[in-house]
Order: sequence, then C-alpha cells, then structure tokens
Amino acid sequence: MSERAVASSASPAVGRALDILVYLAGRPGLVRAAALARDLGIPRSSAYHILSVLADRGFVTYVPKDQAYGLGVTSFEVGSAYLRHEPLERLARPILRTLADRLGQTVHMGILDGAETVYLLKERPPSGRTGDVDITLVTDIGVRLPAHLTANGRAILAHASDAQLRALFPRPGDLTTRTGRGPRTLAGLAGALAQERERGWSQEVEMVSEGFRSMGVAAFDHNERPVAAISSTWRRHHCRHDVDQVRDILVRGAARLTAAVSGRAPGAQGLDPA
Repeated sequence: MSERAVASSASPAVGRALDILVYLAGRPGLVRAAALARDLGIPRSSAYHILSVLADRGFVTYVPKDQAYGLGVTSFEVGSAYLRHEPLERLARPILRTLADRLGQTVHMGILDGAETVYLLKERPPSGRTGDVDITLVTDIGVRLPAHLTANGRAILAHASDAQLRALFPRPGDLTTRTGRGPRTLAGLAGALAQERERGWSQEVEMVSEGFRSMGVAAFDHNERPVAAISSTWRRHHCRHDVDQVRDILVRGAARLTAAVSGRAPGAQGLDPA
C-alpha cells in the first residue's frame, strides 16, 4: 500500500480522535462512550477503539465506577505546552510587571507540567520598593517544584478532576514535602483543593520555604480550563499589604491575563480586570 493510501485510510480515525478530544474538552464532567458516539455520529465500535488508544497514551482517562471518560493528563500537558511560547509570555509580562509594582513584591507566572509547577516568568518590584526578600526565593524562571506545595500549582490543580489528580499522584498516601508542612495524602490534598476552587484562590504557608508564604490565582482559556497561574511570594511576617489586598490584586491580574488570551473564568466568577 502506498504512503498516500495509508494516510488516506488513517485520516478518518485521526479526525475522529481529534473530534473526541475537542468534545471532551468542552464538557464539564465525564461522558459515557455511547453518548459520545451518538453526539459525534461515530459508530460505537469505532468510538470504543479510539477511546482505548487515547487512554493507552494518557489523552483520556476511563473511570470504571462511572463507566465514563474524561480528558487525561497528556491532554492537559499538551494544552498547557503552548504557554511556553513567547507570544503568551509577552501578554503576561506587562501584567506581572504592574502587579509587582503595586504589591512591592515578587510575582510569578507558572504552568503545570505533570505534577510539577514550572515558573515561566518572574517580575521583581522596581528598585527600592522592597527589601532582600528575593535573595532567598527558590522560585526562579525554569525552576520546577512539586505543584501540590506551591500556591501557583495549587491554583491550577484546584480545577483538575478527581481522575486527573489520581493520574498525577499515583502514590496517594505518600505526597512529597519540603519543610514537613503540606498535604501528605491525596485525599487531604483533594479536600484542600476543593476549598480553594470554591473561593477562587490558593495559598501556601511555609510549604516551600521556611518563613515565606505565597498566594496564587489561575488564568483560564476559552473552555474555562486553567492554562497558567499568577502568584506572589512574601515573608510570612512582613508584607506591604494585608492578605485581602494581595488576593484582590492577584485576582484582577489573573482576570486580565484570562481576558488577554480570550479566556473565560468558570461561571465568570471573580473580579473584573482593572
């Protein structure tokens, strides 16, 4: 069989696989294969075969107790990967610069890569606006940290499904710690993330570094899925603002980034961008 013939015969399956991923991305919860096949007009046998292949590669996750499918971790990672490209960083950099100036403390933008937070941008306040707080921060550009310990990572993880959390943390009773603080089990993490999702922001206190605390807020794409988070770190017992002021400034900054990428926050919650 010629290469052209192979490509021709494979194209329908490839197209259907992409249709399935787009379909799942637009659904808030799990979907049964029969409903997916009906809505997309795909024969059930073909739908089950494609879903099996996608599940083997991590693009979808099957939840046996619900007998339904949702997006897998690989889809999340592929969707987040475009954030490493310069265009989005150009959109985020002036937003972070404004936030660092207003807060007088360091501000970051990070993404989720597997179970780790990766910091893509870091903006410090103008000279003279802050002390030596940045000297001891470990959150430099390119640094990776356990996402469940960072406010930046938790702001994104708060919107992950139970299936995605189980895939990200396959050893649910043995979560990593850096300072002895933070969740030790997946159940404990999931409970904390549910509260953070409800209130719209995340924080950590001395989970990454002794004497420091951080707060993070997610930015979203057009499917209301988190694509990055904006966070700020400061000395636990020294801050230019109270916690509510830091939260409001970060929430507005995340709303600006969401708007810049033509996104939408879940339920259109949160403050309007300033």
